[in-house]
Amino acid sequence: MNAFEYGNGLLHAEGVLVADLAERFGTPLYVYSRAQLQAQLAALAAGYAAVTPLICYSVKTNSNGAVIKTFADIGVGADVVSGGELWRARRAGVPARKIVFAGVGKTAEEIEYALKENIRFFTVESEPELARISDLARRLGTTGRVALRVNPDVDPQTHKYISTGKKENKFGLDLARAGQACETAARLPNLELVGLHMHIGSQILTAVPFREAVEKVAPLCAALKRAHPAFRCLDIGGGIGIQYKPDQHPLDPATVAREIVPQLQALGLEIVLEPGRFLVGNAGLLVARVQYVKDNPFKKFVIVDAAMNDLIRPSLYQAHHEICAVRQVAEQIHGDVVGPVCESGDFLAQDRELPAVRQGDLLAVLSAGAYGFAMSSNYNSRPRAAEVMVSGSEAKLIRRRETWDDLVAQEES
Repeated sequence: MNAFEYGNGLLHAEGVLVADLAERFGTPLYVYSRAQLQAQLAALAAGYAAVTPLICYSVKTNSNGAVIKTFADIGVGADVVSGGELWRARRAGVPARKIVFAGVGKTAEEIEYALKENIRFFTVESEPELARISDLARRLGTTGRVALRVNPDVDPQTHKYISTGKKENKFGLDLARAGQACETAARLPNLELVGLHMHIGSQILTAVPFREAVEKVAPLCAALKRAHPAFRCLDIGGGIGIQYKPDQHPLDPATVAREIVPQLQALGLEIVLEPGRFLVGNAGLLVARVQYVKDNPFKKFVIVDAAMNDLIRPSLYQAHHEICAVRQVAEQIHGDVVGPVCESGDFLAQDRELPAVRQGDLLAVLSAGAYGFAMSSNYNSRPRAAEVMVSGSEAKLIRRRETWDDLVAQEES
């Protein structure tokens, strides 16, 4: 589905006018569609129905409590990468038994918190991490369940910053070393080796890397299952890509499932999925108001009140986000959409055909639900945007706009 469509020349979010949301809540403004969140989840679950996976939403993509709760209310777990994300997930109602904890640099405090919560398992990235979890679990008189992260050395054919499954990446262990680490885990006190984990990257638009990765880890899974009675799970991560450009074809979960489900069924293991961008990316947009339209001899600059601190993906990844006028206009201009931050890298679009908007008009930056607000900052002492959730004809403020007082609330002079 597409929750953001035009009606009578005006952009809607489900049954609500985006312009009305901007007037009510101000700009910059993140707007999410609950119906689209639910529809994306349903498509993923249907695609993998043959292996009845545990779906753990990747909280890092969009950590707003209302988003997490939308998924928790329909039985989804959480993939977290920090103590703060674990706290957010528990606060939103995700049961600890449905939470998996990933990340290369877990602190002792984070591990202890997760052990006390009794999460499903830790995704372990190194032998020193195994030792730390074992030691902390022994002190607490409990057992830490672990799944070793395997780096299958597969090229996910995506941006280098979001490629995580190649041998040069910092994540996980190569296959040979992972097998050795699993034997270490099985010997350490107060640990239970429950599975393997892999995540090869993000925004992947072909099923081939997923198939190659499963093919590479399947023999190790089979061997570990034979050797260790507690070994029962394969976590295949996330990474399914979405549409950012009009000529881009999103990857259908069913297409990936057709490539890998037969292999997964043959393993006879519990399957865990960790979707993030696929669930939330196209379920959100960022609304900005035009402050000025500036000409120079080469192009036009549409200067808006949203900036790189609100949405850093274009500056960080050279990522493309479609930009449309909230009120449709027939004419176009060629230029950049830029913000007020004092950096040449502060842009939302460069050298693009854009709607011929004027000062005071509204623009919508599409596909902003993933890694949008979650990566925002207060650079240039800019308060962060408000967030709104739309459900049908209703709109609810799910995070108020920050104030100048908020900027200094933690400071002492």
